[in-house]
Amino acid sequence: MYTQLMVGGGLFWSLTYILIIRRGFKDKTFGMPLAALCANISWEAIFSLIYPPSPPQIYINYAWFTLDLIIVLQFLRFGKYEFPKFSIGKFYAIFSITLFVAFVLILTITYESHDLQGVYAAFGQNLMMSILFITMLSRRNGIRGQSMYIALFKMLGTGAASLAFYLYQPISQNSILLPSLYASIFVVDVIYPILLYRKIQENKILPWLRL
Repeated sequence: MYTQLMVGGGLFWSLTYILIIRRGFKDKTFGMPLAALCANISWEAIFSLIYPPSPPQIYINYAWFTLDLIIVLQFLRFGKYEFPKFSIGKFYAIFSITLFVAFVLILTITYESHDLQGVYAAFGQNLMMSILFITMLSRRNGIRGQSMYIALFKMLGTGAASLAFYLYQPISQNSILLPSLYASIFVVDVIYPILLYRKIQENKILPWLRL
């Protein structure tokens, strides 16, 4: 059952990335907050190339890394319009520094915790990402780059992975932090679609017709 949950979570997250890419091109923006994007692609690079897991997770990581590269390109192409006060040079510098810091932090967390599966880093950045999606919704005061399907598939993807690790992995049984992260992510992932649903309705759009 562990493998089925992990594969299901991987598929839900892959759909999330695909819909973020689709929505990003339609709205001419990026659909993942900067810090979350840099942490995501850093984790995927580390756990695809430096510490690759066994199949089928390695293939899921490859797929995520490829899809996240497209989201990075969207950020670099459209992101400057979301930060009009930044010069082009400052915009690219902020992206580069954030990516470097994210990569170093995830790698050092991996070494410090002796966690070559990347579990602590993965769920820690997932909580950050969930909070940042709410922050992005508030900062933009609009629904650019976002949809209910993105919100729900993101919640289902992390939920399936959380359940898999909580039920079947010894690393969770011996940890107080990890179950706290699973629960916290779920709470924030429930709040985000509720807030997004209300914002979409404010824009006189039928939420489930917006892909």
